[in-house]
Amino acid sequence: MPLIDETQVVLDLTADDRHAATRVLAERLVATGRCTDLEAFLADVRKREETMATGLPGGIAIPHARSAAITEPTLGFGRLATGLDWGAKDGTADLVFLIAAPEGGGEAHMQVLPKLAKALMKREFTAALRSATSDAEVVALVQGEVGEAVPAASAAPAPAPAPAPEVSAAAEPAGASAGLTFVGVTSCPTGIAHTYMAAEALERAAADAGHTMLVETQGSAGANPLTPEQIAAADAVIFAHDVEVRGADRFAGKPLIDVGVKKAISDGPGLIAQAAAKSAEWRANPEARTVAPTAGATGGLSSKVDTKAGIGTQIRQWLMTGVSYMIPFVAAGGILIALSFMLSQVALGESGAIEIVKYNLTSDDAYNIAQNFDFASLTAWAALLYVIGAASFGFLVPILSGFIAFAIADRPGLVPGIVGGSVAATMGAGFLGGIVTGVLGGLVAKWIGSWKVHKGVRGVMPVVVIPLLSSFITLGLFITLLGGPMAALSDALNEWLTSLQGGSAFVLGLILGAMMGFDLGGPVNKVAYFFGTAGLAAAGTATDAPALTIMAAVMAAGMVAPLAMALATTLRPKLFSEPERENGKAAWLLGASFISEGAIPFAAADPIRVIVSSVFGSALTGGLIMVFGVTLRAPHGGIWVLPLMGGFLWFLVALAAGVALTTAIVLVLKSRDCKNVTASAVAIA
Repeated sequence: MPLIDETQVVLDLTADDRHAATRVLAERLVATGRCTDLEAFLADVRKREETMATGLPGGIAIPHARSAAITEPTLGFGRLATGLDWGAKDGTADLVFLIAAPEGGGEAHMQVLPKLAKALMKREFTAALRSATSDAEVVALVQGEVGEAVPAASAAPAPAPAPAPEVSAAAEPAGASAGLTFVGVTSCPTGIAHTYMAAEALERAAADAGHTMLVETQGSAGANPLTPEQIAAADAVIFAHDVEVRGADRFAGKPLIDVGVKKAISDGPGLIAQAAAKSAEWRANPEARTVAPTAGATGGLSSKVDTKAGIGTQIRQWLMTGVSYMIPFVAAGGILIALSFMLSQVALGESGAIEIVKYNLTSDDAYNIAQNFDFASLTAWAALLYVIGAASFGFLVPILSGFIAFAIADRPGLVPGIVGGSVAATMGAGFLGGIVTGVLGGLVAKWIGSWKVHKGVRGVMPVVVIPLLSSFITLGLFITLLGGPMAALSDALNEWLTSLQGGSAFVLGLILGAMMGFDLGGPVNKVAYFFGTAGLAAAGTATDAPALTIMAAVMAAGMVAPLAMALATTLRPKLFSEPERENGKAAWLLGASFISEGAIPFAAADPIRVIVSSVFGSALTGGLIMVFGVTLRAPHGGIWVLPLMGGFLWFLVALAAGVALTTAIVLVLKSRDCKNVTASAVAIA
């Protein structure tokens, strides 16, 4: 389908405010079937505007959002006789583009949105929109810019397509051979519009000033990174961004202009002038080149923390950053230990798992596997797997703590975070202590990094001063004041989990399962998953820790919704649309692999029935897993880690029960509504 058609154009748009205008255009998207939930989409648009106003210079507004309610990239266009305030500094907007993208984005057809965003920076394009006399003419103008075929023969001639590549150089005007070469990165929270409009503005401003500009757009259409040669040849760098620049360390050592993305759109010439001035300053003054590392330089490490979000959201993002970096250690260590226990039971019988944990790398007896490894011994191989897995598990709390601190303070937070996590583990404070040292270390490092210091000290701040002082303050406070209470709290939590039997364990499983099935990869789901993976860190190498059962409950519950949707589309295909039936086929593999997001297309199209069904079925599975006592060391994998589970047959029984319940509920709810619709149609006839 084309990005826009005549039904999505409103040339005589009238509204009292921007929210009402957005609603009118969004209703057109609902009418064409591209928006499945009007209120959900409008909520996403409003949330985006709370982050940053979407009014642009020149009387343009681009309300936009990624949303699960959108089925494909699409546009709505409205022209206002009386402009409305959209937050632009130069006044009201009379041209409104409502830009809607699916939540996933990134597919090939997302390429058209960057082209439109760049077109909006062309005065000739916006002038043509203001003078258009028909809906078809607007469609032709837009399709001409994004490179789509014009369906209406009567449409007005469209300008020649002018798509810009992801990294593009503005045409160098005559006589510009003595000009400067700049590089830059643009990015915005959604990566739909501002990212590409900022790139176009910088390229045009550089060309007008006789310079060359290369821009890497880190947006919805992906990024074609600048090459090391292009960066090395640059006289200055411009970052126009509202989210973290990926790979910012590549630009270290270059004069940098760092601004928000809208600054590039509203004042491209000013930024180019600043870049030229800073380049000249650096050439004339060698001392100006001694600067702190580029903001966000992390050597390839990254976190997804929205610094403009509320404190609650930021805390969740800090914790999930720590978990995301901890999970590979959990996966490697957990699977190796599980394999070790399997082999040890073959080699040594039922006591194998107890005996194998005695092996190490430091003792002077036969249990030192480094000194006594026997290639022909199954026990030796089991011991080797255990020792490596246990070593991996030893990093869980330090890595969790270190990358929580990293999410707060970037690379300077790693030292107090990792060292703090190691101390927390040594003191028996477990993952709770790791969370405390991570947050404390990150906040202290960020605070010290904000100090105004002499330029002679600036260069050693990130590598000496911040790690030294933040580690001393963080570890000093934890060892003397916080460590003891945190160790006691961790012990109390472990004792409570160990005491869970029968009904209490079932209730905990119900709660965790319901959370996993509620928003299918969203914040609530992530909280339950964090509880499960953090429990693995607390369990260590124990063979019977209750946290191993919690991890099994979380994984099984997360598999229920996609498998149930796959089964439902197979049993009653007529209750689902053609796209849903296709998604159902993919959901078999996604669900089996513990990818809860496989059910999102169904929840987006029919949130009430699908989410209610998912919550009940996932809760049942989580409760049964806790009662059955299934254990699991791997934090992911679905059916592919079945051989590593303790009691995997009961895992399958619990999973089947939850899938059956979810399938039954969703089919009953959909069948009832289908009958109601049919009865209403008969009554009308």
